[in-house]
Amino acid sequence: MGFNSQYGSLLYIVALFAILYFMMIRPQKQRQKQHEEMINNLKVDDRVITVGGLYGTIIKIKDDYIILKVAENVRLKYQKNAVAQLGSEESETD
Repeated sequence: MGFNSQYGSLLYIVALFAILYFMMIRPQKQRQKQHEEMINNLKVDDRVITVGGLYGTIIKIKDDYIILKVAENVRLKYQKNAVAQLGSEESETD
């Protein structure tokens, strides 16, 4: 009887790890991959939103940073990883 309970405990632990993987780890990896793809596909004139909530338009792209135009005569330098998402046409109010 002790032999079966050991397998039951082991099966329970394996099931918990499987649930953890499919509910937390796998979706996080997918989101990370999507973010990397978005960062790699940035181009000039894309409207973006930074992790800090700043809306801007990309005017220059370098290796690991971008230059954003946030207002007339206002340019800011950001790391590419600071871009949270692409903005929409309505998001900018010039």
